[in-house]
Amino acid sequence: MNIKHLAPLFHNTSKHGKREWRTDVMAGITVAVMLVPQGMAYSMLAGIPPIYGLYGAFIPLLLYGIFGASRHLAIGPVAIFSLLIFAGVSQIADPFTPEYLSLVILSGLLVGLLQLLFSALRLGFLVNFISHPVIIGFTSAAAIIIAVGQLKDMMGIAVPKFHHLYQTVQYVVQHISEANLAAVGICISSIIIMAVFRKINRNIPGALFVVILFTVFVYYTGDKTYNLNIIGSIPEGLPTFILPDLTIDNIVLLLPTVMTMTLIGIVESIGITKLLQSKAGTSGVQPNQELFALGVSKIFGSFFQSIPTSGSFSRSAVNYEAGSQSGVSSIVSALLIGLTLLFFTPLFYFLPKAVLAAIIIYTIRNLFEWKAAKELWKTHRSDFFMMFITFVVTLFVGIKEGVLAGVLLSILIILLNSTRPNIAVLGRLPNTVSYRNINRFEMAEQIENTLIVRFDDQLYFANAGYLQDRVRELVNKSPDTLDLFILDARCIHSIDSSGSHAFEELYDFFQSKNINFYIAGLVGAVRDRVVKAGLIEKMGSRSQFLDVHQAITHYKSKKTGKSDGWSPDAIQSNNGDNMS
Repeated sequence: MNIKHLAPLFHNTSKHGKREWRTDVMAGITVAVMLVPQGMAYSMLAGIPPIYGLYGAFIPLLLYGIFGASRHLAIGPVAIFSLLIFAGVSQIADPFTPEYLSLVILSGLLVGLLQLLFSALRLGFLVNFISHPVIIGFTSAAAIIIAVGQLKDMMGIAVPKFHHLYQTVQYVVQHISEANLAAVGICISSIIIMAVFRKINRNIPGALFVVILFTVFVYYTGDKTYNLNIIGSIPEGLPTFILPDLTIDNIVLLLPTVMTMTLIGIVESIGITKLLQSKAGTSGVQPNQELFALGVSKIFGSFFQSIPTSGSFSRSAVNYEAGSQSGVSSIVSALLIGLTLLFFTPLFYFLPKAVLAAIIIYTIRNLFEWKAAKELWKTHRSDFFMMFITFVVTLFVGIKEGVLAGVLLSILIILLNSTRPNIAVLGRLPNTVSYRNINRFEMAEQIENTLIVRFDDQLYFANAGYLQDRVRELVNKSPDTLDLFILDARCIHSIDSSGSHAFEELYDFFQSKNINFYIAGLVGAVRDRVVKAGLIEKMGSRSQFLDVHQAITHYKSKKTGKSDGWSPDAIQSNNGDNMS
């Protein structure tokens, strides 16, 4: 395999000039400034010490920079993954314990292996089975769950671990008198400062500023003065090589969480890549290469104690706006994180946990997509209810259950739409040879003694019966003078044996009623299947036509006894005009 295909970094930088190198470096610096506080915050959200969030921003970024196809995607610790980790692994072990940490790191390895397998089998298309409304419902519920989870650090209250969200809220409300006003003030102040900085210029590192500001504040006033919870000691130095505890028992325990993280990680990362590349007007997404890069970054990251990583929307957007042209920006970010690990981790000792809670709350504000929900209510009610069910199940039942419900709903909608496709009755537009849906075009006129029906999908075992039932229903509602039925098959792009059998049964049905049955617009591949099934031989070659108007013309000439100049050979000689 060509090295430029395996490692797109070399292709993306092959034509770099000074400007491209400069913008990549500046983008990398900008993302790194965001990543330091976010990495620590998301690590705490996942239930592990903050240093592992910085580890997750080192080796994975180096590898993704080399192997990732996207010029803009910024990976690293993210809120959704941290929530999934906490929700799944905390059912097996207690957060912030060695056993818990070992399982978290192992989950990153397993997710990476699955993504690598998906890439090898070229299964990137599977992301299409999770619809956008499902993602909206899941992420909106996740935003609420994450925000509620930060109440303990925001308010300085020791909150027990509860199984249900409402229990946490209830406990906090009942013990609100115990809130540490200094922690609340620091958290709210941090959110306001970050919002103001973003309003002035979104490239100003508001998160890093509040980290420095309140770390210095606590250093000089003393953490005991206001009884604040602080980060404390953070190990110095680069992560060491450690093999994850890979056992069959651990794999079985983590499998539900790993599968959920794999699906969400793929959808999240590929979705961000698609969005940013469409904005940039660059070439299409390479899902299988992206899966390869994401898988490799997680696998090797787990060997260096990395928290599982994924694509970050906020950091990717900043990376894009800063002018990122290649994976060099990710590599620059990783090198700066490496320098932080080597020299600067002791500086975070007095960092209040309330600041990290503020960073998380402020960062996830865009996850709650109420505007998108409002739009779905106006335009696509079925999609809205799919989104709402996913939201409710995720919020009140569980994270994994919400994802599973969303995936099943997506597949169910696909099946329902496919088993009951649109079937339209056509009429002729005045003074034209065009035939359109009579329910959409008021001027479309139905031909006397003729029924024209268009079927808008592939014809296969799941909807063949539906076609027959609808055709019989339409025929039975038609006048007794009905003499011709034309099936407009131009939208039938695929057919199986059940579809061919449906054609044959329809032919027998029309024969029993002495009604002529014509098929118009069969595309090449479908026509070949129908011919092989022997249907054309049974119906007669003068029963299929290139289009509806040719069928109508032939029928009229047959009634009047005048030749229309058409011959059955036209079907074969005009293959190029009738698609292939």
